Amino acid sequence: MINCKKIGLVILTAFLFVSKVSAQTLKDAEAEFEKMSYLNAAEMYEHALKGKVSEADKQAAKLKLAYAYRQIKDSQNAERVYKEIVDNPSFSGDSKAYLYYAQALATNGKYKESQEVYEKYAKLAATDKRSSSFQKLYKNIETLNKNRACYKVEYLNLNTDKADFSPSYYKNGFVFNSGRTESVGLKRVYSWDNSNFLDLYYLSDISKLTASQPSGVGGSTANKERKFKAPAVVGDDEYTPSTPNDSRTIGSYGSTGMYKGYATYNETPVTQSEVFSKTLNTKYHEGPVTFSSDGRKIVFTRNNYNSGSFKTSADRVNKLKLYTAEDKKGDGQWSTVKEVPFNNNEYSTGHPSLTKDDKLMYFVSDMPGGFGGTDVYVVEYNNGNFGTPVNLGPEINTEGNEMFPFVDEKGNLYFASDGHAGLGGLDIFFVELQDGKAKGKIKNLGAPINTSQDDFGLITDGERRQGYLSSNRKRGGADDDIYRFTRECDEKPECRELQVIVFDAESKLPLDNADVEVSTEGKTEMKKTDSNGTFKICLDEDKSYLLKASREGYLPNTVGYSAKDAKIEQSTLDIPLQPVKEVEGDSLSARINPSGNPNPALPCKVTTLRGRVTSNKDKQPIAGVLVTLRNECDGTIQQVVTGADGRYQFDICQGCDYNLEAAKENFGSKSNKIKKVGDNPPKYINSNLSMFEEGDVITIDNIYYDYGRYNIRPDAARELEKLVSLMKRYPKMRIDLRSHTDSRSSTEFNQKLSENRSKSVVSYLRKRGIASTRLESSGFGETQLLNECADGVECTEEQHQTNRRTEFKVIQMQ
Repeated sequence: MINCKKIGLVILTAFLFVSKVSAQTLKDAEAEFEKMSYLNAAEMYEHALKGKVSEADKQAAKLKLAYAYRQIKDSQNAERVYKEIVDNPSFSGDSKAYLYYAQALATNGKYKESQEVYEKYAKLAATDKRSSSFQKLYKNIETLNKNRACYKVEYLNLNTDKADFSPSYYKNGFVFNSGRTESVGLKRVYSWDNSNFLDLYYLSDISKLTASQPSGVGGSTANKERKFKAPAVVGDDEYTPSTPNDSRTIGSYGSTGMYKGYATYNETPVTQSEVFSKTLNTKYHEGPVTFSSDGRKIVFTRNNYNSGSFKTSADRVNKLKLYTAEDKKGDGQWSTVKEVPFNNNEYSTGHPSLTKDDKLMYFVSDMPGGFGGTDVYVVEYNNGNFGTPVNLGPEINTEGNEMFPFVDEKGNLYFASDGHAGLGGLDIFFVELQDGKAKGKIKNLGAPINTSQDDFGLITDGERRQGYLSSNRKRGGADDDIYRFTRECDEKPECRELQVIVFDAESKLPLDNADVEVSTEGKTEMKKTDSNGTFKICLDEDKSYLLKASREGYLPNTVGYSAKDAKIEQSTLDIPLQPVKEVEGDSLSARINPSGNPNPALPCKVTTLRGRVTSNKDKQPIAGVLVTLRNECDGTIQQVVTGADGRYQFDICQGCDYNLEAAKENFGSKSNKIKKVGDNPPKYINSNLSMFEEGDVITIDNIYYDYGRYNIRPDAARELEKLVSLMKRYPKMRIDLRSHTDSRSSTEFNQKLSENRSKSVVSYLRKRGIASTRLESSGFGETQLLNECADGVECTEEQHQTNRRTEFKVIQMQ
């Protein structure tokens, strides 16, 4: 949804005036809710729910009450009511309730609780990609605080007790949106939450702006303030993050003048502004604007109202549209107001931003074919003529809302989003663009630019040295306010900061002065641990690393780390070192090390063990797999997390056997045995790993049967022991044993034979301690031959034996 202020400017023709809150029944509350008079509806629902209401009606009413609080941005009450809903054992599990509950918790700064609710939401809405990214961020929210000290954010004396937001540079000042009342003509009240409609205002000289302390920041304030007690606890902002898929509206407006507890506000802004244009401002909403480089053309957002004509969509909703106007003489007199050609009565367009060369315009729309609520689009602009809009795609647009685009002088994009993982509400993001398309990764600007509240409408220079943003953060009192920010130092580089901890594997005490060799793509860097056994390193998020730690008196250890595929909450990496031990029973006191060399006094010939982890189903590489190599001599291990190519490698020596295993959630894998190498080991040993998941069919190697028989042969028993180990390794795994025959004998005989062969395998596994509830059996006879040896075709015994096989299908992994 778009808002002339934030997401949407929507007005229903029949409901422009404040409705008096006098009704007390659910029916009356429903009527207000349908009018989108959410403030009135919330008060009525609260009153009605205190009376006698059936359980079914109560549940339905609470869902609408919570949604109403959400629309008027009362996150405290939204959290309270959504918690009551989802905690009710009879709740049906509507996924939207969990999503909105998680968002309310985040807005209230309760990130751990929000992360837990997002986990529940993910189970109900598996296709929504937002859940996983928010879960990861909220497990380590500090990642967005690394540049906090670099920015100074100041509340400005321009602000009033009404909404002030979304500035746009114009001449020596800026034009912004405001709900203040010193405007033109009759100003009606927006029924959403009984707030004033918005107009365009102009601050002619930015240099006159000074900072002041709003309520909650501390220190003295430059403005005359008075305190008052809030008559109720409701919303403190005019933005709603719902989408056109959620309701008939595209947005809301509205502070109601009610505040949370005690607050302060400016009776009159110290820095005076003026109405921007009596020609452009109307009795409805005017929203975010953009100007051509010469300041003579404007593109602005307004409700679907022009030349006295008020229009609605088929479902009687007044949408947002983009309009152009010209200042032909350069005297500030705007004329020739026109709609852009891609407007439509059935969807909204708004929030324009022209590039410095006036060739492209970015804007927001909920037009059909998008990815979520509102998406960012780009359209060519040539001397007043527009081309065809193009959606910026899923790299930028999400299932949520993207809005308030701004293009800096270098052509790079800033935008606000509640769909990309952030601190809560709307966060501001940055991405480099090339030819109107995303060039690099999308970056959350983090604190203090972003907060748990709504942060949006940023404008700045090409280096982001100074600029302005809009926010309803609590320190600004009620409604949205305009803030100035200044960057006072260089931001930390974009990387994953990893803290490495080296410690004694037995005592768990940290080891100082340990040498750690960090290598990637042929480049090596040496690090040394401090007195706490640690050091920090900044890793490229697109690369995989190998860290080899060593210290006198300890066996070396190698650990792999894939910055790209590691979980975001993994900000530390442990490297345990095993103390050197004497091994008795040899004339030489041989010391065992992780490479398996039984006698370090003798030279160790190093061999590189390497391989790739792939999927059993499609043979594609799997990222994020923990590959563990265990030395069978002393039990020491080496570990690597695979990157996007699924590859891993370890250094080993002759002298010991190794066991190679792979682990990843919801996957299973057989282990590989690496036999000790001889005196002349090869430079490389290749050993690939295959992983399976639910639904995969895996052939049990070398499970063959004598012709016409179904007993388990001794060679088959050895292979079935591997399956026993696999079932014990994955105690929740359930499988279906499936047997096949060759084509000889009748179809009926072969079908029965295959069924008996499956049952014989099940019987063997049960005798080895595998519960029968985890085993099923199926017989396929000769229906699934692996070669051409069908009836009437001459084949060797070896070829027929290939078809006499047993395999298993994974029914359940977890």
